[in-house]
Amino acid sequence: MRDHDDIATLLRSRLIELQARSEAIERDLQHPLEQDSAEQAIDLEDDEALSAVDAMLGEEIAAIQRALLRLETDDYGLCAGCGAEIGAARLEAQPAAALCIECAQSNASS
Repeated sequence: MRDHDDIATLLRSRLIELQARSEAIERDLQHPLEQDSAEQAIDLEDDEALSAVDAMLGEEIAAIQRALLRLETDDYGLCAGCGAEIGAARLEAQPAAALCIECAQSNASS
């Protein structure tokens, strides 16, 4: 597994990328609607899809920010649910993971 400095660098890079994408979406969502009602319907549908993508980006941004905080407080790699160590393979695949695989699975089934 990578050391904490490498993980922090990776997470910060991903955070910058996601924030830029989110800002671009938010700018796009501020455009005025077309005059034509058919075009307005298309614009509104596109805006709805963009809003959903932006919401998912916001969730990932928040997860990365929490992971960076856990790195600062030396809680990184410990499950927020049960306190056990999160497996190295899971952290390698999902560096912002806050839950071990068991807790993540039990949360998903709840």
